Amino acid sequence: MKFWRQHWYYIGGIIFVLLAFVMGLWGSEHMSKIQVILVFSWMGMLMHQFEEYALPGGFPIISNMVAMGETERPERYPLNAQQCFLSNVILCYLVYIIPIFFPHLIWLGASQVLAGIWQLPAHGIFMNLRLKSKYNPGLASTIFLQTPVAIYYIWYVCTYMPNEAGQLWWGIPGSFLMLFLAFMLPILLMKNKNSPYPFEERELYGYKKEYVKALWEERKVAKAKQS
Repeated sequence: MKFWRQHWYYIGGIIFVLLAFVMGLWGSEHMSKIQVILVFSWMGMLMHQFEEYALPGGFPIISNMVAMGETERPERYPLNAQQCFLSNVILCYLVYIIPIFFPHLIWLGASQVLAGIWQLPAHGIFMNLRLKSKYNPGLASTIFLQTPVAIYYIWYVCTYMPNEAGQLWWGIPGSFLMLFLAFMLPILLMKNKNSPYPFEERELYGYKKEYVKALWEERKVAKAKQS
């Protein structure tokens, strides 16, 4: 379990590659079109996670310190390694995989794909503004993978399943519920400034490494002066 917690994003990258072969050589012919789209949506999330935590990485401290303003212990608060493993693997995999097995539940599939598309304003606007950058870890996969797949899913249902298209609207609250259960709730329940599960040094820094390190030092100095 410890190995998985420390390397889950690399394992997710391997799963992405395996799924690419499976879908290319077998899945696209033996699964319904809706299922194929939902598998691609999950693959988009796997790559999103890989981009955030592995290449270029650096999402933990960007999220904790830059986005959420934590300066005291951004290596473990509000996000920590155990919470991120639970959210991104156990819970996220469930909310992305379950709809694949129930393709007739369009609202469930819509919840899955829309959960990915909401990453666009989060990464494309909020995180960029906080980081004062045009890019942050997770943005590229959101733009080029998650968003196009979500749009295609909606287009496919409206075009080929018009009788079921009304279910798409239920995907909006469903997607917010998925995001809350998979990400927000674990953070609220597991955030702890004394968490025994800090991120490792290699996980903290990636994109804009020097800028983030300098910002952390600057904020620590400012905090010391205030006290």
